Amino acid sequence: MVAKCFLTVLVLLGLAGCADLPYYWQSVHGHLTLMRAAKPVQQWVDDAQTAQQLREQLLLSQRIRRFASDALALPDNASYQQYADVQRKAVVWNVVAAPAWSLTLKTWCFPVTGCVSYRGYFDEDQARQHAAELQQQGLEVFVYGVPAYSTLGWLNWMGGDPLLNTFIQYPETELARMIFHELAHQVVYVPDDTRFNESFATAVERLGVARWLALHGTDKSRTQASALQERRAAFRVLSQATRKALDELYRSAASDAQTEAAQIATKARIMQEFRAQYAQLKASWATGSTRPANNYDAWVAGANNAAFGAQAVYDDLVPQFEALYATAACGVDELSGWRRFFAAVRQLKALQPDDRMRALASTFE
Repeated sequence: MVAKCFLTVLVLLGLAGCADLPYYWQSVHGHLTLMRAAKPVQQWVDDAQTAQQLREQLLLSQRIRRFASDALALPDNASYQQYADVQRKAVVWNVVAAPAWSLTLKTWCFPVTGCVSYRGYFDEDQARQHAAELQQQGLEVFVYGVPAYSTLGWLNWMGGDPLLNTFIQYPETELARMIFHELAHQVVYVPDDTRFNESFATAVERLGVARWLALHGTDKSRTQASALQERRAAFRVLSQATRKALDELYRSAASDAQTEAAQIATKARIMQEFRAQYAQLKASWATGSTRPANNYDAWVAGANNAAFGAQAVYDDLVPQFEALYATAACGVDELSGWRRFFAAVRQLKALQPDDRMRALASTFE
């Protein structure tokens, strides 16, 4: 996830009449509070009061952090070399919204970072208050907590993006995923194209974790990662099928002879089938000692157009990016492959949006 609000306030502080100024202030205050809580990882490791489990995870994070730069060509800078406990379950709560008959997300636009398809709050109550306002406008709204965000490398002079209590206790490969994903945003970021940015970062995390496991994985971590990946892939297939069914319904709604009542009933049936099939998946995950605990229940319970639209942002273009990496890495050593991949993505960034999508799609043909 990319943070933009606290950055744009640097541009907007001089605009005394800005109607959205309270929002920017909460963003700046939230980030500065986080940075004040951050201390170098080594200080936490050396502190006798640091719990042993936390100490071990922090040391693991530094091995992952070094691997990110040495093996994946991700930025070697101050990010993820400090740690902060924000004393809450999420660092930011995102609000996403979509019309009742579309999966296209509402966007919010900011100076510097451009338009994005979510609006983040450091306070959950403020996020839910804004969500309620959007619901009153007839939009379907989804609020979700996020464990980390990226400042795109712009604030490395302040200490960079810190490790947080919201994700430091993740299993080994999930911790690696988080670090690789957020660092990827510092490699390439395209204003006004959330789907491109998040799909790229998701591809980096997947490919990076596979490489981590190949070089540093243990039997335990590989087994755990395999179970997590199996669950994630199965849920992705189910949710993508549901998105496709909803999208087909919405595309046909304008010209279909069905009555509005019939269309509403069709939508309800699609969602009912989604939840029923998820229940079957969940039951299959409950067997076997290596199966990870489920964490999709809350998402499924609140799933709507906004939730499905937000999910698409993170995975729609991942196969294309993975294909682009395979082409870039062919015939060269691993590190050179990553550098060529990043160079290719930067070339895509320079294109106009439609040309960018066509060029990316051509890698998957």
